[in-house]
Amino acid sequence: MVLFFVAIIAGLVVLVWSADRFINGAVSTARNFGMSPMLIGLTIVAFGTSAPEMIVSGTAALSDASNLAVGNAIGSNIANIGLVLGITALVSPIPLKAIVLKREFPILVAASLMVAILFLDYHLGYLDGIIMILILAVSMFFLTRNNLDAPEILEEIDEIPSESTPKAIIELVVSLAFLLGSSKLLVWGASGIASDLGVSELIIGLTIVAIGTSLPELAASVASALKGHHDIALGNIVGSNLFNLLAVLPIPALLNPVSLESEVLLRDYSVMLALTIALVAFGYIMKKKGRLGRRVGISLLTAYFGYMFLLYQSLNL
Repeated sequence: MVLFFVAIIAGLVVLVWSADRFINGAVSTARNFGMSPMLIGLTIVAFGTSAPEMIVSGTAALSDASNLAVGNAIGSNIANIGLVLGITALVSPIPLKAIVLKREFPILVAASLMVAILFLDYHLGYLDGIIMILILAVSMFFLTRNNLDAPEILEEIDEIPSESTPKAIIELVVSLAFLLGSSKLLVWGASGIASDLGVSELIIGLTIVAIGTSLPELAASVASALKGHHDIALGNIVGSNLFNLLAVLPIPALLNPVSLESEVLLRDYSVMLALTIALVAFGYIMKKKGRLGRRVGISLLTAYFGYMFLLYQSLNL
């Protein structure tokens, strides 16, 4: 048991570190090959923040632990809204930008509802994976249209230091290798704990693994808030949750189709959808104030810990 916990902690530490280095290497490589900062922000950085979830889900699916992969994606979305945004709002009120209210929120809600429909048969298969990727493509098209005036994206890219092409490529390859290795270690530890405790891999994915893979978002959002750049936190979370739904969930669907437990839709996905809608509702209610304040942060954190308590009760320990 102790060895499994050590494997999870070590896996998470290396996973978070290697994901950060992966983004740096990928951004520097893209810069050196002439890609525009805006395109880098909307593709590489957006993908990179979800890289831990994607790598872990792929590793889990190939290890016959697809339920862990599904729990990781859904649990990460719940953690991003309840835990990450909740803590960020407590650190400093989160400004509401018009583009988030008019475009990003509606796309996130629409994507969440579409994926919910795919879950109704309690099976995640090849066709579901293809449909989710198509929804991602459509979502990215609408998100990137007329997005030439997004200084927060350019500012985020400018903070990433430039490197020579050989150094950037080496960093990219090495960090990817560490991502793969740490995710394998994490999945092994998580599966081992699930087996030893007699709980489902889904629960482990929803809790330990989901919180761990959401650490980059938490660190980035809190750091941005402390630096006074907290206006990018909300957009980052919306983007990350979209990628978790439409880029992470298709991985187990395509690599190792899985029959879903009824709790996935009735409990976990329902909580994720409710939190998403609640966040959107808070956004429109607070539109006049122009920010999500500490009361919203407390509400989101309360909902998150309430969900954790619900999962604890479901264990019947």
